[in-house]
This record gives sequence, structure tokens and C-alpha cells, in this order.
Amino acid sequence: MSALRIASVQFENASGDKAANLAAIRRLSTQAARRGCNVVAFHECSISGYTFASHLSRDALIAVAEPVPSGPSVQELIAIARDVGIVILAGLFEYDSAVDKIYNMYVCVSGEGLLARFRKLHPFISAHLSAGDELVVFDLLGWKASILICYDNNVVENVRATALAGAEVLFAPHVTMCTPSTRPGAGFVDPALWDARETDPTTLRGEFTGLKGRAWLMKWLPARAYDNAIYVVFSNPIGMDDDQLKNGCSMVLDPFGDVLDECRQLGEDLAVATCTRDKLRLAGGFRYRKARRPDVYGSIIAANHEPKLKVAWM
Repeated sequence: MSALRIASVQFENASGDKAANLAAIRRLSTQAARRGCNVVAFHECSISGYTFASHLSRDALIAVAEPVPSGPSVQELIAIARDVGIVILAGLFEYDSAVDKIYNMYVCVSGEGLLARFRKLHPFISAHLSAGDELVVFDLLGWKASILICYDNNVVENVRATALAGAEVLFAPHVTMCTPSTRPGAGFVDPALWDARETDPTTLRGEFTGLKGRAWLMKWLPARAYDNAIYVVFSNPIGMDDDQLKNGCSMVLDPFGDVLDECRQLGEDLAVATCTRDKLRLAGGFRYRKARRPDVYGSIIAANHEPKLKVAWM
């Protein structure tokens, strides 16, 4: 396929209510297909909900998690893809009984079955989650695609490695922004503003677009696309995720780091963009990759270190 038309979606998921979330995924996938999209992408743990997992015991989280791809949620996702005629990417918690581990999982399915699966490399919403240990690059309608979940995208080596492995499109599902951090301007957004969004959208938009939200995102996300000459499909929920308010802002960026389309509604929305291959080679990042000097710094980048991750708001 010479051009790939992708929708990146934002919606308010229901914590732990997979049936409700899968119904939303079906409805929004249908909208994407009607707009001519070949692929539709949803946010991290869009099937299960995300932040509520921070309160769950290990046994309770296992009860929420499922085997992949044999579990009911992925099988329903395949059924939706088949009924609608579109490729779908969505997330949930996976339980692998063979190793007795729980993962933050993101899958890509068509109506014929599972196309790809990816386990988050840097999970932190729950101490009961295990870290994935491999990158994935897979065929998607004749394109090469990869997946990195939320914090994985903040580690620049992860994105560069997927690009070097041949990825042309990076799917970056998130549940992010509007949380405290050491960076200036960060913090929670008052849920009362969400309740008042119809009568006072101005104050809410100010919080969502400022340094608590979009302004922070735009400090780094375009750089991932630009530096690596890849399309980036960013997906993020909007509304309440457990007790945290999220600002959506789902978007598709091209290899120049430009935003092709972006969700700006204070509710469900789709960002729709067409990806064409000419930009992959015209973008500066294509030349930058060719100019790399791993003989100079390869040993530094590959050196072992002790991973340390502390999240201020947990």
C-alpha cells in the first residue's frame, strides 16, 4: 500500500469495564473506517483502563489481565476489526501464566487475527508489572510499523532503535500529561473543570494546552518524528482515568515533525492523516541516520547501567 490512512483516537475509558471500552472502540473504529482509514489506534490500556491498576493487589490485577491473544478482549478486538474492515491497535494488561508475569500489553489486529504484540519496556503504574525485553517491527499493510508505550518513548534510544530496525510508522499509545513532575509548570488538572467543560471550556482548555499538557508534549514529541524520519501516531485518553484527568491531544506527526492532524475536542475525537512514503526519505532525519558514527560512541550507548525510574506522583 503506497499510502496509509491512519486515525488516532481519544476517548474517556471506564476503569475495569472492558465491555464498555470495547463498545467505544467498536463505535470509533466504525467512524474511522467511514472516513477512509486503513488503521485506527487507541491509547495505552484502552481496553482495560490504566490508572486504577495502581490500587490493585497482584491477584486483583491478574483478574483484570488476560492471556494474549487467546483472551476474550483480544478475540473481541479481532471480531471488531473483521466486522468494520479496519486494522485496530489497542492496549490491555496481559497475564502470561507460563512465567507467572503481568505485562502492560499493546496489540495490533486485523480481522484475520493478531498482527503484532508489544510489552511495555518501562512499566510503572503498578509494582506487579514486569518489563518487556524486546522491540517489535512488523508488517502493516505493506509498511513497517513499531510500537512503544508511553514512557518508552521518552527514552530516545528506544525510538532510534526501532527506526534503525526499519520502522516507518511508530505507534505511541500513552496515558500521560496532567500529572506532577519535576519539570516547571507540571501538575494535576482539577477534575471539577472536566465536569464544567460545557459551561466553562476556556479554563479547561487553558490547563490542557499549557505546560501541564500539550505545551510539554510539544517540547519532545515532534523531535522523535523529526530526528528519526518516521511517522508518529500518538494516542492518549481524554477525561477521567480513575482519579486523574487526562487531556487527550491524540495526533499524527509526519517525518518532518509536523502535526498532520490533532484531536482538539473536549471529548471523543479522531485525528486522521494520510502517510506517504516520499516524506520518509525527504526528511532530515533520514540523512541524520545515514551520518551516524557508531564507531565513535557505540560503546558508550551500549554500556550497561542501572535503570532507575522514580515517578513523583505515585
